Amino acid sequence: MQLIATCPEETKPALVLELEALGASSIVPAYRAVAFEASDALFYELHLKLRTASRILKVIKEVPAKTPEMLRSQVRRIRWGELFDARHGFMVESQGDDADQGGMAPKQIITQVRESIREVFERSQGVAPTVDRAEPKVVVVAHLRHGRCMLSFDTSGKSLHKRGYREQGHPAPLKETLAAAMLIMAGYDGSQPFMDPMCGSGTIAIEAAMIAVRKAPQIHRKKGEFHFEWLKDFDRELWRVTQDRLRAEKLEAPTAPVVASDINATYVAMAKKSALDARVEKYMNFSTGRFQDAEPPATSGILVTNLPYGERIGSSEGDIVQLYQEVGDTLKQKFSGWQAAILAASASPYKAIGLKPKRTIALMNGSIPCKLLIFELYAGTRRAPRVAESPAT
Repeated sequence: MQLIATCPEETKPALVLELEALGASSIVPAYRAVAFEASDALFYELHLKLRTASRILKVIKEVPAKTPEMLRSQVRRIRWGELFDARHGFMVESQGDDADQGGMAPKQIITQVRESIREVFERSQGVAPTVDRAEPKVVVVAHLRHGRCMLSFDTSGKSLHKRGYREQGHPAPLKETLAAAMLIMAGYDGSQPFMDPMCGSGTIAIEAAMIAVRKAPQIHRKKGEFHFEWLKDFDRELWRVTQDRLRAEKLEAPTAPVVASDINATYVAMAKKSALDARVEKYMNFSTGRFQDAEPPATSGILVTNLPYGERIGSSEGDIVQLYQEVGDTLKQKFSGWQAAILAASASPYKAIGLKPKRTIALMNGSIPCKLLIFELYAGTRRAPRVAESPAT
């Protein structure tokens, strides 16, 4: 089975690591995506287990499409009635890279593919599936590049970052897939003590707890929410067996503590509610307090956090610089023996932390350019000299 998993370009290395660890084969990174192959059983497992993918596409066929007529002719050759039922509403999405070179625009691609599919059904069955843009059961994705069109089914349905637990109301929410990618890039595998001392709404800590107990992030999706359930080759028994096997893999408790805290009691309550909805609250330790007062739960472990900035701070630039300096002091004084992975906006005064990162990874938190700063905190770690700098450095 030929498949494509999509993700932000910056987190693609984490997705590749996941696919390798789960047993995917023929892995080929592409722009904002990773192509790979998998068995039927692994196909179902990946929909439940992948933590960093946005969605999964099942390749139908790649066809030549240098003109609208050529695309239409090629799509008509596919036996769509053998792939999905005419009773299911469908829609077509397009990602076209050829429009700037005089090729077809996405809207034109959608029209050609959609109407060709309907014509095939009309010809073979006398009835065409309805177009449903609101709640389609089947989504066909047409990706045009260099005169060739890759036709795929979106088998994941709603984006895989939607785990179903996140509470609304936090001013700086972090997407679940980004939180998971940060943890993977930091080397967290669930066996180490974990701490997020600025947890906000708790996304990073909740994702860490799910890793710690080997909980598949999509195991609670309801029947019919994955789009592969509406395709004709859906193996209901294999799907049931896969779900049962993954539920059995979950641990009764984490092997190391998962700790989350924040100075804002409202955010801590929000994080606890989200953790309860994710069904991992009992595996986590929550508290309210300042980062500067945080005590590590073990002599070594991994600290991962999203440094507050802008709307969440509501303070002057000088206050932010002071906070970042105090973060650096706290890491140096209290977290010797730990590794820290800190997400900071690129426009923030992150150098005020004063520690030299072992690695720096460029990421995007929504539309905000960020840096993931990974520190190894050894005994005797020295602070870098403090220098005055503008927020843009």
